[in-house]
Parts: sequence; structure tokens; C-alpha cells
Amino acid sequence: MKHSVCVLGGGSFGTVLANIMAKNGHQVSQWMRNEDQVEEINLTGLNSRYLPNAPLHCELLATSNLEQAIRDSDTIFVSIPSKSFEQVVQRIEPLLTADKILISTTKGFNPNRFELMSDIMRRNPTTQKIGVLSGPNLAKEIAAGHMTGSVIASSDEEVRHQVIELLKSPTFRLYESKDCTGVELAGALKNIYAIVCGLAKAMDVGENTMSMIMTRSLAEMSRFAVSFGANPMTFLGLAGMGDLIATCTSPLSRNYRVGYAIGSGQSLGGAVLAIGEVAEGVNTLKMVVDEAHKHDLYMPLAEGLSKLLFENAKLESLIGSMMTGEQKWDVEFATNKGEKYV
Repeated sequence: MKHSVCVLGGGSFGTVLANIMAKNGHQVSQWMRNEDQVEEINLTGLNSRYLPNAPLHCELLATSNLEQAIRDSDTIFVSIPSKSFEQVVQRIEPLLTADKILISTTKGFNPNRFELMSDIMRRNPTTQKIGVLSGPNLAKEIAAGHMTGSVIASSDEEVRHQVIELLKSPTFRLYESKDCTGVELAGALKNIYAIVCGLAKAMDVGENTMSMIMTRSLAEMSRFAVSFGANPMTFLGLAGMGDLIATCTSPLSRNYRVGYAIGSGQSLGGAVLAIGEVAEGVNTLKMVVDEAHKHDLYMPLAEGLSKLLFENAKLESLIGSMMTGEQKWDVEFATNKGEKYV
């Protein structure tokens, strides 16, 4: 069955999703503000800024007409950086109808308040057919045809099945989850720890240290998320452990590259400027540390990174915090029902 879909955003991940769906025979429009980018995609079949080596399907239509893109689509993927997400969702709200499906692919928080992207979408009064797509999704690898797994999370079975149908591919596999909160928090939180791992790699630490950092990062992520109602087991899957491994080990990860640049002596501002793309972990860090303080959550790595980036703490103290901090269980899960697993 042929569907009409639009992808909001001209970045790398939105582009690869749009391309997969166009290849699958669906009617796909990709909205972006930049008229030059629109013209380039439509005339040359390339998004040279984000995916210079990935030819796009001829049926993928780029557009700057947001209203028409929304009206013509039954499913809308919102692939907008977190800082602009709320503004764009507010723009499309008058155009929504009860049958339209909204999917967020953005990994981060509303920069204005502690709020997930799905929370922003749920504020619209028209449709509650809402889902979250997250996982180890390095866009350049997807574009190159490397096998990739991801997670579509929604409480609505129709939403999950629709997205799986749209994106089915020999190289892109979607798994289902009902835990929207866990999947979305995993995608947002792991960006912090990718920065930590980039820093550590620049310091030329050993593989034992890297594995320790990633494992303790997963513990911090799940501890934080469970306090907001997530299922701890979500963090053992692709959205949790899978995404964490990919972003903490790959130079394709923007957050990893920011950390590596800082560990190599650059300032935070210089590192972000050099990469030229949004590194969501920087935006996320302050908010997460503030919430951890409010809820008395033990997050030494996030706290250490915050002190390093914003309070001029020494780089060595971040890694050292794992060796001198409070003793904790190796594996500790507390569910929102008060049950505890150690």
C-alpha cells in the first residue's frame, strides 16, 4: 500500500529515512527551510551538506512549503534539532487531523524546560497517534547500506505497524516497543556519555577504562530514566545499550567528536563550531544534571562532565570520579513500582 509521508528537517537522519521510504514506493516530501538545499536535492539528487556521497531516490521531493507537505501526508516524521522542535510543531498544529501520525526522531530535550519531544507533540489537541524512533542510527552508515537496527516506540499498535511498513528494508530493521519514555530518554541521555567517551579516547585510556565508562554510563542512564517511569529493561536493547555503544565508539557520532576535540585541547565553543552540526549532548547535560539534583539521583559521570565543561574542572578528575566516588552495586534497577533488582 502506498502512503503519503513527509519528513520535517534537512539533516542527515531525516534524509536517510526519507530516502528509504521513497525507495519503498511511497510518496515522500522532505521539508526544509533552506531554499538552496531544496533546489540542490531536487535538481541533483544530493544533500551535499549532510550526505555528500549518498545519491537520493528520484521520487524524493524536497520542499520549503510546510503547509502543503503536512496536508498531503498521513505520516509525519519530525527530524528537527531539539532547539527548533517546539517551534516547528506549533507551526504544524493547525494543519493536523485526527488520522495523522506524528513520529519524533530527535534525541534530546526541549531546551526551554525539562520536556521530551513526544511531550511537545502530545500537547496538540488533534491527534494522539504519536511515536518515537530511536536506536544506533549513524546516518552515513545507513546511507551506505550497512545493516542497522532501530526501535519504534508507541503505545498505539497501529502507529508501530505503520512505521515498520514504511521503513522496511533489507538493511534497516525496526523492532517494536511500548515504552516511549524509556526509548526516548535512552536516545537523549546517551549523547552525554558519548562526549565522555570522546574525551576519554583523546586521553588515550585503555580498553578496560572505555568498557568501564560505557557500562557505568548505562547504569546512570537507566537509573535516571526509571525515576521518570521508564522500563529498565529497555536499556538492554537497541535504544539503550545499542545506541550507547554506537555513539560512544564511532567518530561518526557528533557528540563523540565534540568530546574528542575537547580532550585534544579545544574549547567547548571551538569544538562545536568545528563540527558544524548540532551535538545534542551539550544541550542536554545541564538539564539532566539539574533534574538529577532535584531527585537526588547518583550520576557521577554526568556531574563530572558538567563541571569540566561549565566550571573549568580538570579533565583527569572526570575519569577519576569513577574510582573515588560512592560505592554502588554493579547492576541496580528500581522499577517505578518500587521493585528493586540488584
